[in-house]
Amino acid sequence: MSFSPLYRAQALREIERQAGAQARPPLMERAGLAIARAADTLKLDLPLPILVVAGPGNNGGDALVAARHLVDWGIPVDLVFTGRIDRLSADARRAWDAWASTGRPSHEDIPPAGRWSLAIDGLFGTGLTRDIEEADRRRIAKINALACPVLSIDVPSGLDADTGAVRGAAVRASLTVTLLAHKPGLYTLDGKDLVGRIQFEALGADAPSLVAPQGFLLNRSVSSFLPARPANTHKGHFGQVGILGGADTMVGAAFLAGSAALLAGAGRVYLGLLAADLPGFSPYQPELMVRRAETLLAMESLTCLVAGPGLSQSTPAQQCLTQALERDLPLVLDADALNLLGRHPALAARIPTRTAATLLTPHPLEAARLLGREPADIQRDRIGAAGDLARRFQSYVVLKGSGSVCAEPGGTYYVNPTGNPGLASAGTGDVLSGILGALIGQGLAVPDALRLGVYLHGAAADDQVARGDGPVGLTASEVALAARRLLNDWIYRPAP
Repeated sequence: MSFSPLYRAQALREIERQAGAQARPPLMERAGLAIARAADTLKLDLPLPILVVAGPGNNGGDALVAARHLVDWGIPVDLVFTGRIDRLSADARRAWDAWASTGRPSHEDIPPAGRWSLAIDGLFGTGLTRDIEEADRRRIAKINALACPVLSIDVPSGLDADTGAVRGAAVRASLTVTLLAHKPGLYTLDGKDLVGRIQFEALGADAPSLVAPQGFLLNRSVSSFLPARPANTHKGHFGQVGILGGADTMVGAAFLAGSAALLAGAGRVYLGLLAADLPGFSPYQPELMVRRAETLLAMESLTCLVAGPGLSQSTPAQQCLTQALERDLPLVLDADALNLLGRHPALAARIPTRTAATLLTPHPLEAARLLGREPADIQRDRIGAAGDLARRFQSYVVLKGSGSVCAEPGGTYYVNPTGNPGLASAGTGDVLSGILGALIGQGLAVPDALRLGVYLHGAAADDQVARGDGPVGLTASEVALAARRLLNDWIYRPAP
């Protein structure tokens, strides 16, 4: 299997240094040519010029090279240059001099009444480490107001390439042509809303051969983790998953997780409920086997335990979670299990000492409680926060949200590109925990189950939207059913 490597800014600088030392023609020339070619295919079929906005750094140098190529091809260009010539890097200065040799003029700001077939955004790239100043915020607002496609070079200006956070203002691109390597900020937090379509240009460099990656972008190859089932088999071969939760008024969360586990292939699913009035069975999913929480916790046959859906934060819930942590089997902790850990440091201290694998599934607020931070701090650096959780608890982690981040205790992380706003509805987290429990219960290694489960969960929501059932009004139950359909497609009807 092959996941695309992801690189943060510090590693990108080293890749650029090594690749640039060998590149002939220089990297900036290669980048500008790739941008010009992409622009030529993206521009509207109208007799209008292309607007090129070149900033003060090397991103602006790439834009200058692209502008020169477009002019050479007979395409009219209106160039806006916002930097100072005497402060350009050596490569960017050569790009400026080459542009100046065309005899074409440049502007200091975007003309107020211009009309263009395309705008090329080369204001800021991966080196942006501060919030955008007011003059550039106005330029970004003008770019976003244009009635034409926008092509961003490497990363939409104002988007932090490491984190996906907006630095005060950011360009909303139709196409982002990202160079040398993929950047995590394109795929998480606000990145997914701003990048448009992504086109990757390696510029002749093989980044992994220069710098070993720590991060990767998940893709469909995760489906290889789960093999097809032989005919000579029975339910005992596919695990026995326990779902611990379902306190009074919250039984539905446990039922959702249990149903999702069944639909994801678990052989048997037991619900251990805390509710005082124990339902005899689920009329919606009678295959689920209902037990009291203490009965579930005493079962020796479980192959995975999911704790948290509808658990509550009561004293009995805390006692049940304490017993769950003592079990020597893989444990998925979700929802109120995570909130209990955040409230009781002594309980949280048990996690790193467990002998079996632990998987934490927090959303940003739960992650903030676990780390003793504010949710905004978590969102400012989702990859860093997920890594901090994995190291602190010596556990596998998925930090949920736009571009969910999967982190391993050793420092490797994965960003998930699937999913959509339809997942922002009640119960979808319970469905994810059930899917993860089912995959682990069937014998998948926890890191494999994590990557497959998170990708599958988002892909199921995407599949429902493609069928016209969302994102508005998409329900957790529909996501679980779609996940089953995709699993069977991937295993038994693989794409050619």
